[in-house]
Amino acid sequence: MSIKNMIASIIIMGGFSLHLLFGQPALYNIVDFGAVGDGVTLNTQAFQDAVDRCSGTGGGTVYVPPGTFVTGSFILSSRVNLYLESGATILGSPNIRDYRDYFNGADSSHYGIIYAEKAENVSITGFGAIHGNDRFFFEWDKAKKIEPSGLQYVRQLNLFRHVASGIGDGPVVPKIRPRQMIIFSQCRDVTVRDVKLLASPFWTLHFADCDGVVVSGIRLWADMLSPNADGIDVTSSSNVLISDCDIRCGDDCIAITGYDHHFELPGYHYIRHLSENISVSNCNLQSRSSGIRIGGLDQNSMRNYQFSNINITHSNRGIGLFLRDEGSIENMTFSNICIETRLHTGDWWGHGEPIHISAMRAKSDVKLGILKNIRFTDIVCTSESGILLYGVDEGVLENISFRGVNLKLIDSPLNDVAGGNIDLRPVFDERFQLFSHDIPAFLGRYVKNLSIDDLTVEWAPIDQPFITNTIEIEQFDGVRIENIRIEGKPNDAAKHAIVLKNGRALQTNAPSQWIEKQNVK
Repeated sequence: MSIKNMIASIIIMGGFSLHLLFGQPALYNIVDFGAVGDGVTLNTQAFQDAVDRCSGTGGGTVYVPPGTFVTGSFILSSRVNLYLESGATILGSPNIRDYRDYFNGADSSHYGIIYAEKAENVSITGFGAIHGNDRFFFEWDKAKKIEPSGLQYVRQLNLFRHVASGIGDGPVVPKIRPRQMIIFSQCRDVTVRDVKLLASPFWTLHFADCDGVVVSGIRLWADMLSPNADGIDVTSSSNVLISDCDIRCGDDCIAITGYDHHFELPGYHYIRHLSENISVSNCNLQSRSSGIRIGGLDQNSMRNYQFSNINITHSNRGIGLFLRDEGSIENMTFSNICIETRLHTGDWWGHGEPIHISAMRAKSDVKLGILKNIRFTDIVCTSESGILLYGVDEGVLENISFRGVNLKLIDSPLNDVAGGNIDLRPVFDERFQLFSHDIPAFLGRYVKNLSIDDLTVEWAPIDQPFITNTIEIEQFDGVRIENIRIEGKPNDAAKHAIVLKNGRALQTNAPSQWIEKQNVK
């Protein structure tokens, strides 16, 4: 080993024991395998050869020096740390045929840049960048529109989210594109630290059925107009720590789900087990969809998640929990979080809710799991829409608590074209996908043991008929509302601040003149 490579081996902080410093080298520079960092040469084989040599000789570090190294798909293996030096960029090829296909030649089925399967002690670290080259995979001058059939129940009908000119908030129309830019599938002991992950044309960083994951200090930026360009997706994985990250992307920043499969995407193996013990802290998030999304079409249950010290700004939804299948969602805490949300144009899921919790079948033949034991503490929200808890008779939201929440409702320049609706997509019943509904500051339905304590609601002037009460709850069994403060009023000052319908077991210290009750026992 050269002195230069030995020194580089020592200073690289990849978390590996470089026990092969003497004898056979533990550091493998991709240039030594024929890579050329000129931004033009295709280096897929050089990357793969370096990884294979490193893993095959006991492990170590694959070193990417400064330069721009174009590549298609390559596989990352056990005991390999892919280290990107400052000034190094791994650039995805603009040619879709440079990416491996996973359905035997189907044009729409291509891996992204890095794929690891059943690997252990594997990492991506350093201060360089992995760039997905998204500019080649979208029609940037065309906005993806909601199908007319999806607009039949919204307040504005065909004018819903109308943009007079241009593409508004997007999303733009995708071409055939690589799928997840980086996938770890069925891996153990995974670290992604410090690197920049940029311009992915699809999900950026995906952990599927992994155990023991650390993501720390990364900058993950995808174009805000790009659909499906999620930040970090964690699927049916456990013991995951995400911290100190700056994530900005068009789709969900952090999406944690219990899928055992997800349509045609690679990385899934129909594994059935819990996803548990996940912590997210000290992150800044921006999204045209959800800052934090939990759940979806989940077959596996999710439990024991903690989220703390997070800023969610310039986003559509802040925090969303979605029960749509048999997988349950339970035992989750959210604390010390600042949320800013607004209405958007275009076919983004969401309607500006700072907090969204809903339960409804996405398929006709599924039996819903349960959603319970969710706690929000010390949350500050500024939003163009209200907090939404939307259950159904077969999907009651249970043991949900809010303490120390400050919610400021502000007017939206998009209220005329988008306001006064609820978005529950994806759901089976098309009547409840996108539909007209009044917007209180806090709406709850089909809830059991709901606690709201120390809630402050500040109303900015909003001249819209669909902006109604401060709190509206219906179909409930056990509701506690205490220590509520209201500053300002919605448009119709004659309405009661708190409206309760069809429920039992109410406990409140709110002034009686604030409250309207209908069939409350």
